[in-house]
Amino acid sequence: MEVVETNKLENSEDEVKKSYAGIPEAAFVMTMSEMDKVLKRLDEQHSKYKFMEYNLLSKRRRLKLQIPELENSLEMIKFLQKQSGLTREIEMQYMLSDQVYVKAVVPPTDKVCLWLGANVMLEYTLADALNLLTNNIQSAKKNLNYVEHDLDFLRDQFTTTEVNMARVYNWDVKRRQAAKASS
Repeated sequence: MEVVETNKLENSEDEVKKSYAGIPEAAFVMTMSEMDKVLKRLDEQHSKYKFMEYNLLSKRRRLKLQIPELENSLEMIKFLQKQSGLTREIEMQYMLSDQVYVKAVVPPTDKVCLWLGANVMLEYTLADALNLLTNNIQSAKKNLNYVEHDLDFLRDQFTTTEVNMARVYNWDVKRRQAAKASS
């Protein structure tokens, strides 16, 4: 079987990147021979795209949950910065676990502890925490845009692969019918 692939992007600054995650571009089948091998390869490619889609959807879900949490933490840091000049304690409620809130008396502070993940918590000054959270939010939003772009690109690859599979299958059906009619 001869496969004619679509043009690959060259690494120039003028062109839009097709996939940030390095998803291979589906080739469009132009001529057919050895139908079984072609269908097997297309089916493998389709399965790989399904796996990539599952991973990207998981990453998107994780980022969509992470961004609001980071923004809430950032708002709290900003609130604590406003309150840092005061000498009185602040009575607050904070979330202990899902739907469980606890009252706490918070003295004026210039430091906070942030969870970094993997059971790691570090103490930061309010200014450092503000910078860290701002950078993390920007990075998470940028990554979410990349994931959305890659999901769109992946949908195009699904379509191309499915069209190829249908074309090869239909070609084989016509070939068999012609062979049956001639015999």
